Amino acid sequence: MGFKIIVDSCCDLTHVHLSDPHFTKVPLTIQVGSEIFVDDDTLDCVTLLRAMRNCPDAPVTACPSPQQYMDAFDCGEDDIYVVCLSALLSGSHNSAEQARALFLEEHPNVNIKVFNSCSASAGEALLALKLRDSAENGLPFQQVVAETERFIRGMNTMFVLESLDNLRKNGRLTRLQSIVTGTLKLKLLMGATPTGEICKRGQALSAKQAMSKMVDTVANDPNHAGKTLLISNCNCLERAFALADMMEKRCFFSDIIIVPTGGISTVYANDGGIVIAY
Repeated sequence: MGFKIIVDSCCDLTHVHLSDPHFTKVPLTIQVGSEIFVDDDTLDCVTLLRAMRNCPDAPVTACPSPQQYMDAFDCGEDDIYVVCLSALLSGSHNSAEQARALFLEEHPNVNIKVFNSCSASAGEALLALKLRDSAENGLPFQQVVAETERFIRGMNTMFVLESLDNLRKNGRLTRLQSIVTGTLKLKLLMGATPTGEICKRGQALSAKQAMSKMVDTVANDPNHAGKTLLISNCNCLERAFALADMMEKRCFFSDIIIVPTGGISTVYANDGGIVIAY
């Protein structure tokens, strides 16, 4: 019995990961001014960053259609797992659920589970890798689902952004946060609530200080030991390596993985942004 893991393109798996035939990525699209970017393997994130910098308006993202998910489901596998970014941040999860209902009408013997990651970026990628490990171990479908749902409940996502412009433009920050951070030039340590909303975890006067707060927060979490840490970076590999070094000195992760952000994560992380999940 084979399996397929379908991810939306906010999942920051690398090209190496996606060369694994168990993975399929369904792209979202990004509109910056009059330009349309498809978040697939042809997207150049540096070009996207430049376009966002030069455009006064907020980038607009669009989730995959149910048909795009249905096309991905038609892969010939018996067990299909779908990883979507937080249902509170995007319509991607709802689109995948619609596709699941339609596809099962014609293919009732296929197992399909759509996961609300309650996260994005690094969190989705970490979840997808966990799913692959569970499925490759030959566990039955329902056990893989149960283990993955338990993993989601225990996963933590945090991020430090050099620029909050796109979150502000898209209304992802409260009005008060927008005013305070814009006036004082603060760097926020942000995170995800258990239901997948963005929340504030701390603040600092520089990105370096905010990352130190991030390390402190993780080091003080007794549940991090033995887990894998995944770091997504938006055009700031040197910063990601510096963070990994800080984590290695203070924390007890079994593995640390560094990946670049894809297009959707680049929109919200913006140049210099760091997202972690464990």
